[in-house]
Amino acid sequence: MNPRDIWVLYSREMRASLRERAIVVNSILMPIFLYPVLLWVMFSGLVFVQGLQEGFGSRIGVVDEAPRAHRPLLDSLEADEGVELHSSYTEEAGMERLRNGELDALLIFRPAPPSGRALPNNFALQVRYDRSEARSQRALSRVEEVADDYRSHWIEQSAAELGIRESSFAPFDVRTENVSTESDVGAVILGQMISLFLVVMVALGCFYPAVDTTAGERERSTWETLMTTSASRMSVVTAKYLYVATLGITAGILNVLALFVSMGAVVAPILGDSTEIQFSLPLLSVPVMMAGAAALALFFAAAMMILAAFARTFKDGQAMIQPVYWLVFLPFLLGQQTDQTLTPTLAAIPVANIAMMIRDAINGVFLWPLIGLTLAVTLLLVVACLLLARTILGFEDFLLGSYDGSFWRFLRDRLRPGAKQGTHP
Repeated sequence: MNPRDIWVLYSREMRASLRERAIVVNSILMPIFLYPVLLWVMFSGLVFVQGLQEGFGSRIGVVDEAPRAHRPLLDSLEADEGVELHSSYTEEAGMERLRNGELDALLIFRPAPPSGRALPNNFALQVRYDRSEARSQRALSRVEEVADDYRSHWIEQSAAELGIRESSFAPFDVRTENVSTESDVGAVILGQMISLFLVVMVALGCFYPAVDTTAGERERSTWETLMTTSASRMSVVTAKYLYVATLGITAGILNVLALFVSMGAVVAPILGDSTEIQFSLPLLSVPVMMAGAAALALFFAAAMMILAAFARTFKDGQAMIQPVYWLVFLPFLLGQQTDQTLTPTLAAIPVANIAMMIRDAINGVFLWPLIGLTLAVTLLLVVACLLLARTILGFEDFLLGSYDGSFWRFLRDRLRPGAKQGTHP
């Protein structure tokens, strides 16, 4: 390989990419604008849906009549502007209306259990609702809120009538205290979002260039022409590989910056004034994220280029690299537990290890031996992909575009033990 040839070819690929609208959109503009806009739409949609649910009236039916002593409970429900109370149903008629969607919840007053019958006028309240309906769940919440307030007031009143002081039936109370700071909450949100979005955007940033510089070259019939230049095969492929990896790293870093800048402007106003969140990054997390983005880009670029190189058209190339995209879902499965940090087992799982490493760094957790293991595992995969690519380049029919088959067929026919070998450059 000639470093000068690699630089010339690499520069040519980068200049050509800036003239390609699809590459600019997928690798530069989309990382900057897609997820900030997507976050705004997502959070705004959630707030809108919650507002609609709050605006829906809860149709609540009451079986028979409430005990006279507890009529104030129903009065409290009727006083709620979001509740429509329907009385004097039989249990069978009420259940039929609940199943048909004419009611959102059904209240049934039952006798108190044996353990509670010593208290005069005690009772049990049964609430039936449809868990599959959001409106019915909202009705349950409204009933529980009113019933809890009424129960506390009624117990205090009954105890006072019996001459029992509050201290006698309240031996302890539960007090909660949040020990996390605003920065801790912001770090958790950033850790989950950035670790996931970085993986997705690096993969997306590598996707179009990897297909365009391989299958796209074949479709435009420029691959063979490029191979006739004075540069060696490995110089040509290395320049293309570095070009794809560069765009992948660029997409990841731009997305992280856009996401970080937009989090305060998008999330904080939606959460409201009651919850203050500060978004900040530990200084050491920046080089860890950059190292993770670079390792991911090197791996995705190598894997995608190998698979896409067997395609004859851009459309075929898109289909062939789908197995690489399956790896993007690993952070969903393994890397998003907020109560777990990087472990030796997770450090050995590709993609998920980078996501967990980045999330830990954002939360101020730096397990340097495991960070080193994570990067080493990813770089070993990159080396394995490059060695595989070098082996594939040894076959003339592949280089000249005359080989008609997929990557998996190539592995079976050419690289299995005893298969016919080519000549390496």
